[in-house]
Amino acid sequence: MRGRALAGPVIEQLAAHPAKVFADAAAWTAHLASLGIDRLAVTPEPVRIATEGALWGTIQAHGLLSGTVIVSDDAGQFRLGEHALCWVHAERLVHKLVPANDAQRRAVELTRTLIWWLYADLKAWQRDPCPRRAAVLRARFDRIFTRRSSYAVLDRLLARLHRRKAELLRVLERPEIPLHTNGSENDIRACVTKRKVSGGTMSEDGRTARDVLLGLIKTCRKLGVSFYHYLGDRLRVPGAMPVPSLPDLVRQAAASRTTEQQAN
Repeated sequence: MRGRALAGPVIEQLAAHPAKVFADAAAWTAHLASLGIDRLAVTPEPVRIATEGALWGTIQAHGLLSGTVIVSDDAGQFRLGEHALCWVHAERLVHKLVPANDAQRRAVELTRTLIWWLYADLKAWQRDPCPRRAAVLRARFDRIFTRRSSYAVLDRLLARLHRRKAELLRVLERPEIPLHTNGSENDIRACVTKRKVSGGTMSEDGRTARDVLLGLIKTCRKLGVSFYHYLGDRLRVPGAMPVPSLPDLVRQAAASRTTEQQAN
């Protein structure tokens, strides 16, 4: 809540109250109402920020996402827990610069080349992690992102990215995580395409149905299961091919991948 700039008096109210655990959303909403927080007209909106903080507290208290690294494009809603930044989105900031002369263009191109060389070496390091080479890669990161050129806008951008060093180099602590969010971007592309073609849904139920079905389609595809066979089995169509529980298939796939990694 502090990280999202919730008003200090609101945080003090919540912290001072003896009630810290709530059975459900209704109990939490009633608690906010009893403190008068739902009547405050301030920015950022206190009920939303407090509720997001409470949900994160629930996740932490139940030990969910333990050991999970969230890799994102730096959108605020994903900057939670152990966080890593997508290299593709970080480099895109450099790519989008509009240099005004040849010297600035050369500075941008050189910087992009150095970034992609480092990126390639990070990928190679993932395949064969080594503490000594990790230290070398960290030193290279510092040299690249503390360089100075004749292009002040580029220098400021590099300094900004250098401040995010820990998140960009999270892979050196957790080599199993991806260096980019391409997989996640591909997963949501169907949702974005459908929205562009047909617009949004007309109700909350419609949104839920759309997201659930698209999620099931993607999950079946990743597991090598025919979505039509899956629907036939779940809808009890006569003669339909039986399809095991998707959570069981996910666990089996994860176990198989772990065994393969250990063998390698």
